[in-house]
Amino acid sequence: MRPRQSNFWKVFGIPVVIGALSAAGLFSALLGDGAWDAVSWVGLGVPTALGTWGLFKRR
Repeated sequence: MRPRQSNFWKVFGIPVVIGALSAAGLFSALLGDGAWDAVSWVGLGVPTALGTWGLFKRR
C-alpha cells in the first residue's frame, strides 16, 4: 500500500503565499523609502488584486 499523501499544500498553499506577500508588503512599507516603497506596493497590491478578482469572478 502507498502511504497517504498530505493535502496540506493543496489546501493551504495559495493562502500561505498571499499571506507571505502581505507580510512582506507591510514590513517593507515600515522599513524605508525608495525601493522599499516599490516592494510594499507589489506586496500589498497583488493580494488586493487577487481578492478583487475572486470577488468579481463569483458574480
